Amino acid sequence: MSEVIRVDVQVKGIVQGVGFRPFVYRLAHQHDLKGWVTNDSSGIRLEAEGRRTDIDAFLVSLRASAPPLSHIEELTWELQSPNGYTEFRIKESVGAASHEVHLSPDICVCEDCLAELKDPGNRRFRYPYINCTNCGPRFTITVQVPYDRKYTTIRDFELCEDCAKEYHDPANRRFHAQPVSCPVCGPSVYLLDASGKRVDSADPVAYAAECLKSGAILAVKGLGGYHLACDATREATVRELRVRKRRDGKPFAVMADTLETVLRICNVTEKERELLTSPQRPIVLLPLKSEARKLLPADFLSPDNGMLGVMLPYTPLQHLLFLDGLELMVMTSGNRSGEPIVYRDEEAVPTLQGIADYYLVGDLPIHIRTDDTVTSVFREREYIIRRSRGYVPYPVDLTAVVQSAERQPHKSRNPPILALGGELKNTFCLVKDRKAFVSHHIGDLDNLETLDSLMDGAEHFGRIFSAEAGVLAYDMHPGYRSSQYASVQKNIVKIPVQHHHAHIASCMAENGISGPVIGVAFDGTGLGEDGHIWGGEFFAGDYGGFERMARFGYVPLPGGDAAVKEPWRMALSYVMNDDATELPADWLNNIEPYKRDIVKRQILQRINTPLTSSVGRLFDAVASLTGVCHYAEYEGQAAIRLERAADQEVSRIYPYEVKDLKGILEIGTAPLIRELVREMRSGMSISGISGAFHRTLAAIVGDVCRRIRSERGLNEVALSGGVFQNRLLLAFTVDELERSGFRVWLHSKVPANDGGLSLGQAAIALGKYLTWEGMRESCV
Repeated sequence: MSEVIRVDVQVKGIVQGVGFRPFVYRLAHQHDLKGWVTNDSSGIRLEAEGRRTDIDAFLVSLRASAPPLSHIEELTWELQSPNGYTEFRIKESVGAASHEVHLSPDICVCEDCLAELKDPGNRRFRYPYINCTNCGPRFTITVQVPYDRKYTTIRDFELCEDCAKEYHDPANRRFHAQPVSCPVCGPSVYLLDASGKRVDSADPVAYAAECLKSGAILAVKGLGGYHLACDATREATVRELRVRKRRDGKPFAVMADTLETVLRICNVTEKERELLTSPQRPIVLLPLKSEARKLLPADFLSPDNGMLGVMLPYTPLQHLLFLDGLELMVMTSGNRSGEPIVYRDEEAVPTLQGIADYYLVGDLPIHIRTDDTVTSVFREREYIIRRSRGYVPYPVDLTAVVQSAERQPHKSRNPPILALGGELKNTFCLVKDRKAFVSHHIGDLDNLETLDSLMDGAEHFGRIFSAEAGVLAYDMHPGYRSSQYASVQKNIVKIPVQHHHAHIASCMAENGISGPVIGVAFDGTGLGEDGHIWGGEFFAGDYGGFERMARFGYVPLPGGDAAVKEPWRMALSYVMNDDATELPADWLNNIEPYKRDIVKRQILQRINTPLTSSVGRLFDAVASLTGVCHYAEYEGQAAIRLERAADQEVSRIYPYEVKDLKGILEIGTAPLIRELVREMRSGMSISGISGAFHRTLAAIVGDVCRRIRSERGLNEVALSGGVFQNRLLLAFTVDELERSGFRVWLHSKVPANDGGLSLGQAAIALGKYLTWEGMRESCV
């Protein structure tokens, strides 16, 4: 007979909340092993005792056959003497002071649970909180780790006899499923009217569906907060939602009942289909079919472009709403514009009053608010726009940062690092043990409520990962709320990070590049080291430091932030920056003369006109010069309209200049603007002008990168910044660089926009901490 041995096994990664313990239990019985398995603060710990041949087969299957939603990052084992175990069991979870567990993101309802949800003979028929080991809420209901029922928000709902039997039955798919419940013992759903009074109904969900079909606007509780929902095919209702929410022209996301409905209204590639139907269930940006405009009011759902954000149902409640005849619903964040998404039940009615006609509320508390993820596909690779539900808190490995630091004298370890992100599209990032945990989408920090949400989220991450930050990274702009918060903290190492350095570092970090690279950062706004507003930058370097190699020429930013909302100001600035440019006589006739005169004086006298190199503001100027957009209702609207107007087949390039100014290249746009205006005056089409403008920017990137390569010998280029969400510019630029033999790195795991800044800040802070001697004394 084979020798009897015992192994002590530790499994790290996403192994809690994904059915890993039941999987181990069944696998142990399959191989006739004795022992135990438990959740602990590092992941999964187990001991298995049996014949050596069975132990060997068990260890192979442990990795090869792991649950589909798990992700093993590390599996280690030690050989021990036999203990004489007589059974294999699941032990009570073990807590500890240091948490290394990777908590699972929230998971869409599985097909098995959906079948039960629709089965009149099943005891969970039409139960809105149906779930099992393979699906349901995770991150949003977890108060602390290890991931056990008593540490989640469902802890106050005691299991009934039937649910307890399933929970303890190894053959049942709800074996140790922490959120398991049923109509007898679990949370329930109820409907409130506009005033917050409960609506008397035997089936609140069916009643809510009828309200939606009748044209009502509902606040519907989801996994991470409330949505505002309405029938997406009713133009009057969609318009009314815009008015009530003060949404203006910003696109709405749409939820479809099935993939077949999505295919009727959108063109969908295989990769896009994969994302739509993935367990994460993100919002996916898809091109609308022309015939879709006969089925839904596309001009009111997504006014400025031919793309529509679409997702499939991911909660049982959402599926139930569709069972009663709806096909397409607007599903937009449940908040007032500029405020965080509502997630506490007691705040829903007072916050959304005047917007929602009814409130579909559930008893299960949400512990941490989490918006929907928004993503897209670029050349069959995911190109994420907003990273949140379903993706968080999956980590990014920072081994490449450590490898970069190893080229210099460095410290061997670092304390946990908290990076606070930027002002817009804020996320934060916690680094522990070379893993970067980028947070869910927080939002724009233009009010105290959103800043409070940032602080609450950071505190929650510190608790679930047992990580008290010893280093604080933040944007160097002193006016950002996150930076102001950092400035008053004491007894902590503080590392300010330049905005565009963070953009490039985030792209490097998620791709596992140790560097050095050429970094191209195009966006709207970011304070530069010279005190000007940057946004059209070329760098060379790595995490330890970047050198600014080139930039677009500075132009005045008349009125500061006012220019962002009024692109005509930037058009006037670029034209006045070049005395040779003559505008058509009727240009800006719809702008009040007194406003034009004020802005002209601002530019001439340099009053409230900081200088900027921003490519985002250059897009604004061209959008206004072509008449596409003089006033922007939301960030990026002018650029989105200009992209949509472009003729992609245009190949001509506008003239531009590249000058060497004391070791830094300056890209002059005066010839570009002059020729563009001349074409306008001659009657050239807007589509032709926009297409040539996009081609020119790509040509500039290729030209400047080749010059930097000639000087520094670098052949890898990282593209980052919100301007590169422009898919046409991105495609032209990648083509231009690849034709020149560059290897091009793009974002996929975090956004190119400011939602990825916190990862870049964290990577730079880690690299600096490991390489700077005396950092604590110099940075406190």
